[in-house]
Amino acid sequence: MSTAAVILTRPVVQAQDFAHKVVAMGRTVEFFPLLEIQPLQDNAALLARIKQLHDYALVAFVSPNAIDAFFRLVTDFPTKLPIAVMGEGSRACLARHGLHDQNARIIRPGNRFKTDSETLLDELDLPALRGKKVLIVRGESGRELLADALRTNGVEVDQVAAYRRVAPELTPERADQLRRLLGAYNDWVITSSEALRNLHTYVISLQLDDDVAKMQRQHLLMPHSRIEETAKSYGFQSITLTASGDEQLLVALQSRL
Repeated sequence: MSTAAVILTRPVVQAQDFAHKVVAMGRTVEFFPLLEIQPLQDNAALLARIKQLHDYALVAFVSPNAIDAFFRLVTDFPTKLPIAVMGEGSRACLARHGLHDQNARIIRPGNRFKTDSETLLDELDLPALRGKKVLIVRGESGRELLADALRTNGVEVDQVAAYRRVAPELTPERADQLRRLLGAYNDWVITSSEALRNLHTYVISLQLDDDVAKMQRQHLLMPHSRIEETAKSYGFQSITLTASGDEQLLVALQSRL
């Protein structure tokens, strides 16, 4: 059995269910969040879009966080409104809010190893959307590729923020924890490029000569090729790319026992 700990980097509340499944494998889990998800101070723009849902031909969610923030405010979602999502995590999140393939039209990338705006666009009927309105629900910042591509194809796009992402403060206690984690060989579950960039920033801030090298020797598990590209740019030497969704990450962890 592997003696490496599994480091979970999502916000702790979001990582609890996954953590229980990892512990059930017999693995040790440690939390080191690389992102915090915070509510907006003002939801007026989001609430206004929610009231106009019947005006849209499609609503696209960029992440499970966008789905959760959106449905906390929705009381009546139009059953015939198609939904677009990036991956299996978002599909599972929709199911927790009562929407699934049996009662909603959910469009998602066909390639589970590359779930992003580019592969989602391949699944959309762009000619049918021409001249119509699409709502994209996202964080305060993010990639513009989906919106730009839709507009290029004659689609009217509204984007609205539903939450904000911030890097957790690297307190002295967290800095000590990070040094300890880097001192061993662990399995890090990384589910966004932004989280990985925050890890790199933290390690650089420690200002110790060998911390970057120790970071690069850690084993990363990730469900997206774009995160893999970011990891390679930072010099990571041990990377496992899985298909989209927590179940595939769990399969990869199981294979390391």
